[in-house]
Amino acid sequence: MPLTTLPMADPGRPDLDSPLAFLRWLQRSQRRGQWLATLWGVVEMGAMAALPVALGLGIQAAVDHRTGGVWQAGALAVLLTAVQATGSVLLHRQAVWNWITSAAQTRQLVARQASALGAGLSRRIATGEIVAVSSGDVEKIGWYVELVARVRAAVLVWLAVSLVVLVQQPLLGAAVLLGVPVLAVSVLPLLGPFERRYSEQRALGGKATELAADTVAGLRVLRGIGGEELFLERYRRASQLVRGAAVRTARVWALMQAQQVLLPGLFVVGVTWYGVELAADGRIGVGELVAVYGATAFLAAPLRILGEAAHAWSVARVSAGRATRVLALRRTADESGLTATLAAPGRSDLHDPLTGLTVRAGRLTAVVCADAGTADELATRLGGHVPLAEGELPTPAVRLGGIELDAVPLAEARAAVLVHDKEPVLLSGTLAELFEIPSSGLVTPAEAIAAAQAEDVLDALVDGSPEADGDPMRALITERGRSLSGGQRQRLALARVLVADPPVLVLDEPTSAVDAHTESRIAAALRGIRAERTTVVLATSPLLLDQADTVVLIDGGRVTAIGTHRELLHTAPHYRAVVTREDDQAAVAVEEKV
Repeated sequence: MPLTTLPMADPGRPDLDSPLAFLRWLQRSQRRGQWLATLWGVVEMGAMAALPVALGLGIQAAVDHRTGGVWQAGALAVLLTAVQATGSVLLHRQAVWNWITSAAQTRQLVARQASALGAGLSRRIATGEIVAVSSGDVEKIGWYVELVARVRAAVLVWLAVSLVVLVQQPLLGAAVLLGVPVLAVSVLPLLGPFERRYSEQRALGGKATELAADTVAGLRVLRGIGGEELFLERYRRASQLVRGAAVRTARVWALMQAQQVLLPGLFVVGVTWYGVELAADGRIGVGELVAVYGATAFLAAPLRILGEAAHAWSVARVSAGRATRVLALRRTADESGLTATLAAPGRSDLHDPLTGLTVRAGRLTAVVCADAGTADELATRLGGHVPLAEGELPTPAVRLGGIELDAVPLAEARAAVLVHDKEPVLLSGTLAELFEIPSSGLVTPAEAIAAAQAEDVLDALVDGSPEADGDPMRALITERGRSLSGGQRQRLALARVLVADPPVLVLDEPTSAVDAHTESRIAAALRGIRAERTTVVLATSPLLLDQADTVVLIDGGRVTAIGTHRELLHTAPHYRAVVTREDDQAAVAVEEKV
């Protein structure tokens, strides 16, 4: 079996027409592994089915007082046992390989999709569902894909056993040939209820996971306001709903398991009873009776695999449906048909036709939005390739230098325009690894850290990382930077994006978690480090607005005022109301007095 390096260089382009099409695509992508597993399954179960024949021959030889026949039968039994053991080991090895490969392939596809859609993914699908798909669902999908080969092997061996028994004893052979499909189909009435209950369980589990993630992310704030008990109670209720759904699912699954034991057992008893009557009448020998009994009892193995396949199909179809829903999400344009390119993006104006906003090249432009929701949408739009929400119609794309960002490949659009989210994520690792990102090379980490006023963050990281030996770049950052305060995380994330030094940088509330004194120094340093580079700052802080070359007010989804911060304070009452948190009428009254 060849070893495959994971993750794969290219997981491929899946068939997303339906959950079944996706599962079939996963099977086709590992044809060699599937056929090897089928081969070893036939070897293992074929030897298992033939072993009772060897035992029957030995017993019959003993009855006939043929010593040589006993030795021959014993040697055949030892050989079949060795073949069965070898086949079992190789089958298990190949089945695990198929399982892991399918799970890894699906997980890579989901990760690639999340990377392509970016922050817009959460507009389409809840975070908890993404976590559920990339954890539990990929395991269920991998389980079904590997099981297909074992089902194929079980069917082949069952047909072979049925043919042999049919030749020796037509009535028994017909019973074996027809009884197995009937017993396999008997589980179908339970599949519907099981699938519905499992779907409910997965949906509730996704909601509980999302609630847990939100609670952990905001634990520091919750403790500050004493709200952790409220969220803990909410999670208790959500987890109890999941537990109840799991119990209801387990009841149906237990009934299916009992059915898979009871019905085959009754079938074996019936066939064996008939064989005993044939032996008592002298129509078959004792050895043949043992062989028939053994062959019939062997059929419990294929039936068990078919029952497992029914269960796996039920859960895999639900899981594959969730996975295809995530993988089927698309941006506003088809990536394969994008041929436009951007020329000198750092010297081109950025224009949003939806709001009328125009950002001049090489200038620091601050945007004040009367509605916070408008600011979030604008930040996403300025990066281009915006994923659409369910039922949402596409809007005119943002243009850079007259070229629609949606018309250029995603990688090129992201290289030209970098959007710094309001809540950036810090991945775990060393500080040096945090700054190992694609960049222009014009801004060093030390310069970026100084501009972001993050020197004290380095001290905190060194104090918390004895293994750094005093070197800040070797200091460790915990998952999502949880060991740092909100302001420290924000400044470190700002330093990271300054190191990237993109042609066009969009900052969404980059200083919302820092004090006024630090914010003032960051605003001044930002103007200096981004000199002659296109920068957009979405903010309402006067300290940031005062450093901007141009300030734009967006109200009601459209640009309503343009000027400097000081000009707009005197000429635009609504701007002053938004920035100073005054009531509109009070702002107008102040304007009239002036």
